[in-house]
Amino acid sequence: MKLEIVDLANRRSSPAHRVSAFVGALLAVALSTIVGLQIVERWGNEPVVLLYIPAVLAAAVYAELGPALVAAVAAALAYNYYFTAPYRTFLIHSPADVVTVVVLFLVALVTSQLVGMLRQQARLAASHSARNATIAGFARKLLSCADEPAIARVAVAELAQLFHCHAVLVTGEESPQLVASAPTGAALAPSDFAAAAVTLHTGMPTGRGVQKLDLADWQFRAVASDHAVMAAVGLAREDGVPPVNDAQEGLYGNLLDQVALAVARARLEADARDVATLRERDRLRSALLNSIGEDVKPRLNAIGAAARALKRAGNGDKAVIASVTAEVVKLDRYVDSLVDLAPGSDQEPFRIGNLMLDLHRRTVQRDGAEVHLTPREYALLVELARHAGRVLTHAHLLRAVWGPAQADQIDYLRVAIRALRQKLEADPAEPELILNEPAVGYRLAAPQTA
Repeated sequence: MKLEIVDLANRRSSPAHRVSAFVGALLAVALSTIVGLQIVERWGNEPVVLLYIPAVLAAAVYAELGPALVAAVAAALAYNYYFTAPYRTFLIHSPADVVTVVVLFLVALVTSQLVGMLRQQARLAASHSARNATIAGFARKLLSCADEPAIARVAVAELAQLFHCHAVLVTGEESPQLVASAPTGAALAPSDFAAAAVTLHTGMPTGRGVQKLDLADWQFRAVASDHAVMAAVGLAREDGVPPVNDAQEGLYGNLLDQVALAVARARLEADARDVATLRERDRLRSALLNSIGEDVKPRLNAIGAAARALKRAGNGDKAVIASVTAEVVKLDRYVDSLVDLAPGSDQEPFRIGNLMLDLHRRTVQRDGAEVHLTPREYALLVELARHAGRVLTHAHLLRAVWGPAQADQIDYLRVAIRALRQKLEADPAEPELILNEPAVGYRLAAPQTA
């Protein structure tokens, strides 16, 4: 669906439109006067007063407040001139006629103002409705995109169509790269890349129509979340006019927010897929290494035992037997090293000080007594234990335990670490098991095989 942005305020404020509005208001009053002159001889002056109200209402409905006020003044003067004695003058002898003219003017004035206010509110509501519809349609198209390149292509195509200009999307703070453009094949000059780099670095608008780096042909705005600038969108018109005027600033900002939400969603989904892939890889690797340990070790032990039996019996070539024994020892050492590469030891419990951790049976003991942990605390301890002795960053632990959407919530991690230390450490104020690496993350002390 093609979306359009129509600047009604500019069109209605044009000189030609304003002149036509005033002329139309005066013509409506003149028509009411002509009709009044036709009926005054039969029905008198009283019905004539009512003829001017529709003219004022029409001016207020179809024009601005100014033409409606002109219609009100013209109606009062026309009624005074043609329908109050002495006729064809602006003098009034009868007090009743004075009251009639004043009331007519006041009614016309109040009516025109009320209708003008209602009309302005209706126009404002229609404008908001159109803007919300535009934003909803834009967000719906972005929602159908599966990755960042698709989001970039759809975003620039829609922005170019909405604002009747060319559009590009640039990423990369250190070395800006053009990701998508509409129309396809749009090129950026070095000055444009410089403006885009400033926007990506600072988050501030740059380029055409902006005081900062006005020499660039494109106007760049940041696509940013609460934490960082993710991309920059550039707009440019062929006639050199700034692509976004003051009336469109609010809409443009909302559309860029929708692009930021779509990009953040795509990145979170990509992180989730990466975490799932890593977990599956670790699971398969652990299963494979455990299988090697269970299947190969007994066979190596059998070969070693046979070689030792041959050596004791004195049968066979001693050099060959020694060579076989040496190779068996090497292979056994290699298998042990491979099994030790498994992230943690799910089969064998291990001890760290007074702490016994058995991942296979999902039990945690301190000084021989079982310790109760919440599911989140246990998951955090397991992740640390799988990489015991290694520093795990805050982001890694948050993604592994809380999920990619909470990768920035360091307070969650600190609360869970504090709870684990309270339950596992002999002195939580001086931890010996869960150690902190300032500004990096945490690590579990190296285990001792139980």
